[in-house]
Amino acid sequence: MALIAAEVDGRNEAMLANSFTSVSLDPPLVSVAFTNTSTTWPRLRRAHELGITILGESNATLVPQLRLSGSARLDGIAFDHATAQARTLPRAAATFVVRPHQHIPAGDHELILFEVVDHSRHDDTVPLTYFDRHVDVIHNGEQ
Repeated sequence: MALIAAEVDGRNEAMLANSFTSVSLDPPLVSVAFTNTSTTWPRLRRAHELGITILGESNATLVPQLRLSGSARLDGIAFDHATAQARTLPRAAATFVVRPHQHIPAGDHELILFEVVDHSRHDDTVPLTYFDRHVDVIHNGEQ
Protein backbone atom coordinates (compact mmCIF):
# COMPACT_ATOMS: atom_id res chain seq x y z
CA MET A 1 0.00 0.00 0.00
CA ALA A 2 1.51 3.32 -1.06
CA LEU A 3 0.94 6.97 -0.20
CA ILE A 4 2.09 9.75 -2.51
CA ALA A 5 2.63 13.18 -0.95
CA ALA A 6 4.14 16.60 -1.56
CA GLU A 7 3.95 20.17 -0.41
CA VAL A 8 2.08 22.19 -3.02
CA ASP A 9 1.51 25.93 -2.63
CA GLY A 10 2.61 25.80 1.02
CA ARG A 11 0.23 22.96 1.95
CA ASN A 12 0.78 19.21 2.31
CA GLU A 13 -1.21 17.12 -0.15
CA ALA A 14 -1.38 13.33 -0.05
CA MET A 15 -3.39 10.39 -1.30
CA LEU A 16 -3.27 6.63 -1.28
CA ALA A 17 -2.07 5.33 -4.62
CA ASN A 18 -4.38 3.22 -6.76
CA SER A 19 -1.39 1.18 -7.89
CA PHE A 20 2.37 1.28 -7.45
CA THR A 21 4.73 -0.73 -9.64
CA SER A 22 8.43 -0.83 -10.37
CA VAL A 23 9.05 -0.30 -14.08
CA SER A 24 12.76 0.04 -14.88
CA LEU A 25 16.18 -0.09 -13.25
CA ASP A 26 17.97 1.98 -15.90
CA PRO A 27 16.75 4.64 -15.57
CA PRO A 28 15.08 3.90 -12.22
CA LEU A 29 11.34 4.30 -12.87
CA VAL A 30 8.18 3.45 -10.95
CA SER A 31 4.56 3.95 -11.95
CA VAL A 32 1.43 5.06 -10.15
CA ALA A 33 -2.09 5.12 -11.62
CA PHE A 34 -4.56 7.85 -10.66
CA THR A 35 -8.26 7.82 -11.47
CA ASN A 36 -9.42 10.66 -13.70
CA THR A 37 -12.03 11.62 -11.08
CA SER A 38 -9.43 12.27 -8.37
CA THR A 39 -9.56 15.74 -6.87
CA THR A 40 -6.20 15.39 -5.09
CA TRP A 41 -4.04 14.26 -8.02
CA PRO A 42 -4.52 17.53 -9.97
CA ARG A 43 -2.99 19.39 -7.01
CA LEU A 44 -0.17 16.86 -6.47
CA ARG A 45 0.54 16.91 -10.18
CA ARG A 46 1.93 20.44 -9.83
CA ALA A 47 4.81 19.22 -7.62
CA HIS A 48 8.27 18.83 -9.16
CA GLU A 49 9.27 16.25 -6.52
CA LEU A 50 7.00 13.91 -4.62
CA GLY A 51 7.42 11.36 -1.88
CA ILE A 52 6.10 7.83 -2.12
CA THR A 53 5.73 5.91 1.12
CA ILE A 54 5.27 2.15 1.16
CA LEU A 55 3.19 1.95 4.31
CA GLY A 56 4.44 -0.28 7.09
CA GLU A 57 2.62 -2.12 9.83
CA SER A 58 3.10 0.83 12.21
CA ASN A 59 1.30 3.07 9.68
CA ALA A 60 -1.81 0.84 9.63
CA THR A 61 -3.73 3.01 12.09
CA LEU A 62 -3.49 5.93 9.62
CA VAL A 63 -5.16 4.09 6.73
CA PRO A 64 -8.81 4.86 7.67
CA GLN A 65 -7.96 8.54 7.94
CA LEU A 66 -5.93 8.54 4.72
CA ARG A 67 -8.94 7.06 2.91
CA LEU A 68 -11.04 10.14 3.76
CA SER A 69 -11.71 12.80 1.16
CA GLY A 70 -11.20 16.46 1.90
CA SER A 71 -8.90 18.37 4.21
CA ALA A 72 -9.49 16.11 7.26
CA ARG A 73 -7.43 13.40 5.54
CA LEU A 74 -4.15 14.87 6.82
CA ASP A 75 -5.22 16.33 10.17
CA GLY A 76 -2.59 15.55 12.80
CA ILE A 77 -0.38 13.49 10.46
CA ALA A 78 3.32 14.32 10.80
CA PHE A 79 5.28 14.00 7.58
CA ASP A 80 9.01 13.71 7.11
CA HIS A 81 10.38 16.37 4.79
CA ALA A 82 12.33 14.16 2.39
CA THR A 83 13.10 17.25 0.26
CA ALA A 84 11.77 20.80 0.13
CA GLN A 85 8.67 19.42 -1.61
CA ALA A 86 8.54 15.62 -1.20
CA ARG A 87 6.78 14.27 1.89
CA THR A 88 7.01 10.76 3.35
CA LEU A 89 5.75 9.07 6.49
CA PRO A 90 8.02 7.91 9.30
CA ARG A 91 8.24 4.22 10.27
CA ALA A 92 7.46 3.12 6.71
CA ALA A 93 8.59 -0.05 4.96
CA ALA A 94 10.22 2.03 2.20
CA THR A 95 10.28 5.58 0.90
CA PHE A 96 11.04 7.11 -2.48
CA VAL A 97 11.66 10.62 -3.73
CA VAL A 98 10.44 10.83 -7.30
CA ARG A 99 10.08 13.27 -10.17
CA PRO A 100 7.39 13.02 -12.87
CA HIS A 101 8.89 11.46 -16.00
CA GLN A 102 5.94 10.69 -18.31
CA HIS A 103 2.13 11.04 -18.21
CA ILE A 104 0.16 8.36 -20.08
CA PRO A 105 -3.64 8.43 -20.53
CA ALA A 106 -4.95 4.96 -19.64
CA GLY A 107 -8.74 4.64 -19.90
CA ASP A 108 -10.34 6.04 -16.77
CA HIS A 109 -6.89 6.54 -15.19
CA GLU A 110 -3.71 8.44 -15.82
CA LEU A 111 -0.55 6.37 -15.53
CA ILE A 112 2.43 8.37 -14.33
CA LEU A 113 5.98 7.16 -14.71
CA PHE A 114 8.19 8.66 -12.02
CA GLU A 115 11.98 8.80 -12.01
CA VAL A 116 13.35 7.67 -8.65
CA VAL A 117 15.93 10.15 -7.36
CA ASP A 118 16.33 8.72 -3.85
CA HIS A 119 15.02 5.79 -1.85
CA SER A 120 15.38 3.96 1.43
CA ARG A 121 14.20 0.58 2.67
CA HIS A 122 13.54 -0.37 6.26
CA ASP A 123 13.90 -4.14 6.66
CA ASP A 124 12.61 -4.06 10.25
CA THR A 125 9.20 -2.78 9.09
CA VAL A 126 6.58 -5.15 7.69
CA PRO A 127 4.81 -3.64 4.62
CA LEU A 128 1.05 -3.31 4.37
CA THR A 129 -0.91 -4.88 1.54
CA TYR A 130 -4.35 -4.12 0.19
CA PHE A 131 -6.40 -6.98 -1.20
CA ASP A 132 -10.15 -7.59 -1.43
CA ARG A 133 -10.81 -4.25 0.31
CA HIS A 134 -8.75 -5.25 3.36
CA VAL A 135 -5.45 -3.94 4.70
CA ASP A 136 -3.10 -6.59 6.04
CA VAL A 137 0.60 -7.37 6.50
CA ILE A 138 2.88 -9.80 4.71
CA HIS A 139 3.85 -12.51 7.21
CA ASN A 140 6.83 -14.14 5.41
CA GLY A 141 5.32 -17.62 5.81
CA GLU A 142 4.65 -17.19 9.52
CA GLN A 143 1.13 -17.72 10.88
